Amino acid sequence: MSSSHRYTLSLSCPDRVGVVAAVSGFLAQNQGWITEANHHADASAMRFFMRQEILADSLSFGIEALRDKFAPIATEFDMDWQISDSARKKRVVILVSKQEHCLYDLLARWQSGDLDIEIPCVISNHETFRGFVEWHGIPFHLVPVTPENKPQAYAKVEELFREAQGDVMVLARYMQILSPELCANHPGRIINIHHSFLPSFVGAKPYHQAHEKGVKLIGATCHYVTSDLDQGPIIEQDVIRVDHSDAPEDLVRYGKDIEKAVLARGLRYHLEDRVLVHGNKTVVFR
Repeated sequence: MSSSHRYTLSLSCPDRVGVVAAVSGFLAQNQGWITEANHHADASAMRFFMRQEILADSLSFGIEALRDKFAPIATEFDMDWQISDSARKKRVVILVSKQEHCLYDLLARWQSGDLDIEIPCVISNHETFRGFVEWHGIPFHLVPVTPENKPQAYAKVEELFREAQGDVMVLARYMQILSPELCANHPGRIINIHHSFLPSFVGAKPYHQAHEKGVKLIGATCHYVTSDLDQGPIIEQDVIRVDHSDAPEDLVRYGKDIEKAVLARGLRYHLEDRVLVHGNKTVVFR
């Protein structure tokens, strides 16, 4: 029996008695071998969240049959749910501008196999990283963005994402504000790394804003993108201590290391279906 091939069931539903019993009973009846189980009940929202990993080889049928057989339970409990297959690598489309650190980190993790993903393309509003990306054998698309051409530019980004059959779009320090239409078309599928500990210091130059305020901690935030700037559901965050002797340039340098780590963790949680969104909050099963 292979321990690497897994199906992951993730769901949320109104909280009530019997959800865990129904799901675990269904899996037991079909000889499903659960390798990881996570539950959370949000008492204030009266919402229940669950994530189960099941050995694929323990079932006598495939993922489509699993979805068909589980659907009646999902309907009974009014679930928002999905079942993913670890055998299918997620397709990650990366967007980048002129800052290299997050792009370099993601490509290094991909090349080493630390992130078991496919990167069908990289999209940028500058030519800066074409040679670096193409050296990795990844298609590079230049889509310039100006105040005059934003609707056309984001229509092109949408077209490229769909052509690439992307599962998730990652803004690896892509210093542009996406159109509301693009955000609305892909809820929970666009991930951004913001260089501050949100909700503090939204918008441009957050490290400079932090320096002006004399803060003692700076951080980075990985979050889903919505049409509200830097206000989407937060996936992951981290901080580092700074002091009065640090200049804004020092904060920028320290922050780059946090940004890379936070983006990589947040993306991994998303890829492994560990993030469940409810309203503007997330449940993250680490």
